[in-house]
Amino acid sequence: MNQYRIATIQDLSCFGKCSLTVAVPLMSAMGLEVCPIPTAILSTHTGGFTGWTFRDLSEDIPKIVEHWKKEGLTFDAVSTGYLGSISQIGMVSDFFDTFPGMLRVVDPVMADHGKLYTGFTLEYAAEMTKLCAKADVIVPNLTEAAFMLNEPYIATGYDEEYIHALLQRLTALGCCTAVVTGVIYDGAHQGAVAYDSKTGEYFEHFNENIDVTFHGTGDIFTSALAGALTLELGMQRALEVAVDYTVDCIRRTMDDKKNHWYGVKFEESIPFMLKLLDKCKCE
Repeated sequence: MNQYRIATIQDLSCFGKCSLTVAVPLMSAMGLEVCPIPTAILSTHTGGFTGWTFRDLSEDIPKIVEHWKKEGLTFDAVSTGYLGSISQIGMVSDFFDTFPGMLRVVDPVMADHGKLYTGFTLEYAAEMTKLCAKADVIVPNLTEAAFMLNEPYIATGYDEEYIHALLQRLTALGCCTAVVTGVIYDGAHQGAVAYDSKTGEYFEHFNENIDVTFHGTGDIFTSALAGALTLELGMQRALEVAVDYTVDCIRRTMDDKKNHWYGVKFEESIPFMLKLLDKCKCE
């Protein structure tokens, strides 16, 4: 039986449990062959640390891609995360063209809580939106969705009808399927909702809403989702794996959140995730 192969393009924070330091071990544990392209190397992530080092690897990306092409490599899927510049967005777009036929999952990491991340501009958001148009699956949070659609950010008070219409507008940008994360209808539960524009189907899964913020949980969700989709589990099962695994990671960190403020204990929850995968495969 052939092993599924997925490329993942995002930064490498040497400490902090996010981006590639999450994506590679998590998707490897799911049984995938993971091929990373680091867009930059940082000593730590930028959420709460000071004095961190940063090395841009933009010049290396085309060389890596060209070598892979010469070697005749093929990929079942690609997942993208934080991209540090407009030029890197263009490089990912070129990667899509170089390796056609693979599942393309784009997490447009650029904003949260109603604001763009430091260093990002409306021009960057516009270029990221163009990249999302080339994706099969996009995974924005509500803030990123608002910037992509050039609409006001609505943090609370929305209903299912609003989310469904939002997802339709996102797929109208060009992608096949949109997944919106961080959806809270009743305050007690949080989850994700997806819309497949080809079939007209909606999918959703919710779990406990734990009122805490940890860096890297979005990367964990997208990695789990992309991994499950690459394994051909389907969107509903992929949402269940991604939501439940992310929540379990948070739960396992809550009793030590003072020491682990920089990220969740995703490693301890990997056995739980594997049980979720086994359950999905048996159903």
